[in-house]
Amino acid sequence: MSDRHAAWLQALAEAGVADPAGDLRRLFDWAYAQGQGDPAPQTRDRPNDWTLYTLEDAVKARAARQPVSQIIGRRAFFKHDFEVTPDVLDPRPDTETLVEVALAHPFDTVLDIGSGSGCILLSLLAERPEATGLGIDISAPALDVARRNADRLGLAGRARFRRSDWLAEVDEQFDLIVSNPPYIDAATYATLAPELRDWEPRGALEAGADGLDAYRVIARDAPRVLAPGGTLCLEIGHDQGRSVPALLAASGWRQITVQRDLIGKDRVVTANLI
Repeated sequence: MSDRHAAWLQALAEAGVADPAGDLRRLFDWAYAQGQGDPAPQTRDRPNDWTLYTLEDAVKARAARQPVSQIIGRRAFFKHDFEVTPDVLDPRPDTETLVEVALAHPFDTVLDIGSGSGCILLSLLAERPEATGLGIDISAPALDVARRNADRLGLAGRARFRRSDWLAEVDEQFDLIVSNPPYIDAATYATLAPELRDWEPRGALEAGADGLDAYRVIARDAPRVLAPGGTLCLEIGHDQGRSVPALLAASGWRQITVQRDLIGKDRVVTANLI
């Protein structure tokens, strides 16, 4: 096992993986759990063949720069684990700031624009037992992932999902609108790490020449579906703390604030129409 371990670490390091040891630990823990389904006994020092075969395949996938979360099929976010596939963004700690900011506002109904895995909407609903919500996404496979996450968390009765090109298929109004839209400009997208550029959906990351295309659509169309007195909460890139508020202000939004994440970077913009 020690020789294999060293070879796996070397393979990951040579592939350019940033944290070979940490990723190998996560992959081993997952593979070991899979191996528990084999009748052959195992210990962590002497894993059975099922675990070893599973881990070998996982290391090959990680060396191809597939994200660990996609390989093991889940990602911890806020207070829950969420299913993750190549059809959705890998939930990131930055986005937990969006959930925390949104929870500071009262709401009975919430709309999540570009819901992906559903991690934002479902995290919010889990904290507000009386609330209901709608998640929209243009990707049918992403919506399937979100529905499975809702089922697993016991939230299917309060979370609906609908295919929509932005807000085209939404007629209802909501107390709270949240979104982690694409906000990476085209030039920066080309320089992203392979884990993002090659394995995550481009449409959920890249947003035109200046990275603001999604915010323009939301700023223009969200007033139609925001209930009186409601709040808009948007995740932004760390360098968009001026551009997004300016865009919202030009579209008639008011009470615009910028919240920072745990490392002090601009991360969430809130606004309303009052």
